[in-house]
Formats: sequence, C-alpha cells, structure tokens
Amino acid sequence: MHELYSLPRFSWRAIAVWRRNFLVWRKLAIPSVLGNLADPMIYLFGLGYGLGGLLPQVGGVSYIVFLASGTVCASTMNAASFEALYSGFSRMHVQKTWEAILNAPVALDDVLAGEWLWAASKATLSGLAIMLVITGLGFISSPLALWAIPVVFLTGLAFAALGLIVTALAPSYDFFMYYFTLFLTPMVLLCGVFFPVEQLPAALQSVAGQLPLAHAVRLVRPLLLGEWPSHAAMHLAALLIAALAAYWLALLLTRRRLLK
Repeated sequence: MHELYSLPRFSWRAIAVWRRNFLVWRKLAIPSVLGNLADPMIYLFGLGYGLGGLLPQVGGVSYIVFLASGTVCASTMNAASFEALYSGFSRMHVQKTWEAILNAPVALDDVLAGEWLWAASKATLSGLAIMLVITGLGFISSPLALWAIPVVFLTGLAFAALGLIVTALAPSYDFFMYYFTLFLTPMVLLCGVFFPVEQLPAALQSVAGQLPLAHAVRLVRPLLLGEWPSHAAMHLAALLIAALAAYWLALLLTRRRLLK
C-alpha cells in the first residue's frame, strides 16, 4: 500500500524508455509530422483566410495571426493527448510493451516517466512545426517567440500527464472519446484559441481561466506577437502544477492497474 501511494521516483532509466519510443517513431517521422500538421493547417487557413476576411482585427491583429498562436497551443495539446492515449494504451495494454520493459531492471515509475517525456517531446515537435510554418508566412517576427518553445514543452507535459490518467483508467480505445468530447473539445472552444475569452459570459470566463489550455494561450500568444505575457509567472506555475499533479495521479492509477 505504501508503494502504491509513494511519490514518483525519477531516474535516468526513463531516458531509455524515451529513446525506445523515439527510435520506433523515427521510422515514420515524416508522415507523423505531416499528419500532425494537416489538421491544424486546415483550420488555420480555412478559418483564418475564410472567416478572417469577414472580421475586423481581433486583439489588435488580423484574425489569421490571432488564430495562428492559438493553433500552436491546440496542436500541442492534441499531439500530447493522442500520444499518451492511443499510443500509450497500445504499448501498455495491447502490445504489452510496458510489461516487456519491466522484465529489464526498469521500474514502472521509469516507464511512465519515459512515456510522459516522450509524449511531451512529440507534442513539442508538433507545436514547433506550426511555429515554423507561420514564421514562413510572416506571422512571427519577434525573437521573443523563442520563449514560446519551453512553454510549448510545458504544455505538452501537462496534457501528456492528463492523457496518461485516462489511459490508466481506460478499458478500451472507445473510452477515449469521452475525454475528447467532454474535456478537450470544450477546452478548445473556451480557452481563446478561436476567439478572445473576453467574448464569453463572465461565468464561463471564470471556468476557462482555470483550464490548462487557457494558461498556455495566455503565454504563447503574446510571445508570438512580440510582447511579454502579463502574469507570466502565475500562468507558468499553473501549467507546472497541473503537469506534476496530473503525472502523480497517473502514476498512482497506473501502479494500481499494473501492480495490483
């Protein structure tokens, strides 16, 4: 019982798990990156140029520039979630990869930490790919945008940890639809990706302000526009707390599932 509820133990063996996942992904790296780019680019160009042509400036910039920064955060969230959910569940439950790794001198804490870091790393690649595209389009010109990279990684950690919680609870792939429909999709609509949060009723603004995606958007959007975010320390702390708390809960649930 004490082992089940003990604090996470981190070791360098987690890097071996990360590397294993990276080597597998490397064989399909190009189609994977292109796949992660396709969906957000469709939204960016479709809504940005289509709907944007009907709108005045939003937040002092053209709508497509406003949407581009939100797309970086949403893409990071989705990439981290898909990796932690579908790929993580496959390795844990279907392929029994985690079980095989545990036959080596590697603890479950190392396996989950490696999965967590890998999902965040893959999400960061997705966010960076979007940033490179919008930089090429001339939507980013300030060197402050470089500070968005660690924020994207931290966002990936937060959503990877949340995804691992759901993976630890899931009996099958179908279970993930509840998470996407009831949590991720409303978050995209509430947290300022497509329109300013200030357009929402006061009650929904209060709810949205507590969600991790809102903190990511509040940090990334100003940086990509060449401004320093207001209340940056608070938003960073909120993301970090969400990432660490969610990871600890994911570890607890995974221990209960696999070590009982």
